[in-house]
Amino acid sequence: MKMRRIGAALLAGAMMMTALAGCGGSSGGEAGSGGSSSGGKTVTLWATGSDNVRTVYEALVEDFNNNSDYAGEYEVELQFMLSGTGTQTLTDMLAAAAKAGQTDTNYDIVDLGGDDLSKIVSQIGEESFVKLDDSKMPNAEGVDAESSVAADYAQPYRGTTVVLAYDSEKVANPPATWDELVAWMQANPGRFAYNTPGTGGAGDSFARTAVYNFMDEEAITSDDAAWEEDWDEGFQYLADIHQYMYSSGGSIVYPNKNQGTLDLLNQGEIDMCPNWADMVLSQRAAGTLKDTIKISQLDPALTGSFQSLVIPTFGSNEDGAYAFMDYMLSASAQEIMVKEMAAIPLIDTSTIDMTGFEDVENLDVNNFRIMSIGDLSTDFNERWDNEIGTIG
Repeated sequence: MKMRRIGAALLAGAMMMTALAGCGGSSGGEAGSGGSSSGGKTVTLWATGSDNVRTVYEALVEDFNNNSDYAGEYEVELQFMLSGTGTQTLTDMLAAAAKAGQTDTNYDIVDLGGDDLSKIVSQIGEESFVKLDDSKMPNAEGVDAESSVAADYAQPYRGTTVVLAYDSEKVANPPATWDELVAWMQANPGRFAYNTPGTGGAGDSFARTAVYNFMDEEAITSDDAAWEEDWDEGFQYLADIHQYMYSSGGSIVYPNKNQGTLDLLNQGEIDMCPNWADMVLSQRAAGTLKDTIKISQLDPALTGSFQSLVIPTFGSNEDGAYAFMDYMLSASAQEIMVKEMAAIPLIDTSTIDMTGFEDVENLDVNNFRIMSIGDLSTDFNERWDNEIGTIG
């Protein structure tokens, strides 16, 4: 079997248990206990993220239910939670269900990103998920992507990475290294921005990568709190470059959210910013971003991640979950994700129509620098808020 490496906040109490009961979980061991193979036709898929992710999943579910090899045999129902809309997160709900000993729930298959996967594994253990069997998802044979935590329990299905987005009319030769980036900032003060880390993954990636560039490589996929002692040099670096950031009204401004920096770039207020490759390319393809906006990567690279699917042992339709997982690695599903969100495919791109998304084709997932630090991300963002965001 090929290797998989992938890289929880428990919300306990009676109120949570009541909420979970409403989600279809039960505390008893009814027919179809956790990890059951015979769960019937309905497969419940849980995912979270921004609205564009919801839209793509709706297209994928429709294609699976009507056009895939599994159409008629299984029917997927999507439960989507928009990120940032409530205090109860998907990882909260999963952790609470597992800790309560629930079985036969409708958590049949779940979509998790790197930090969320790391958090949930730290809370309830990888044994709370089904150890994957490649024979039940033949399309996995064409996937070489490797993850960073919970080996063999999660299947990557798409890639994403943060890159430098720049206006090629203003920047003929984008920086290739961090030293070159600082030199460019010094020569072009106020023309670079990254969003507040706590408001979006692009700024988060930039700040984290800047700090972790000064640390041992193993730290980048560890949630061991001992690594916080090694953050000082990197935070000093962020303080040193603060003076070159975008300013408005005479003050340095860190925009809110990934879209905030991208809007500044599109409006000509800045010339360069870190942003998600899929976000830049999908908006450029839609015509909402100028054609002159290009992408490039630094060395050492800004961080990327794999979105992965897991099958909780306390779900109720393991066979149906495997069917959807297999579908997500098919050429049909991978092409939908490329066309709808400029996702980085994990299968041979020669089987996919990449017209208009050639930039995606040049992003090699095997060279991704994956970061997954779990709950340390909360401490990191708090320190950034206190030490960098407050600099005058």
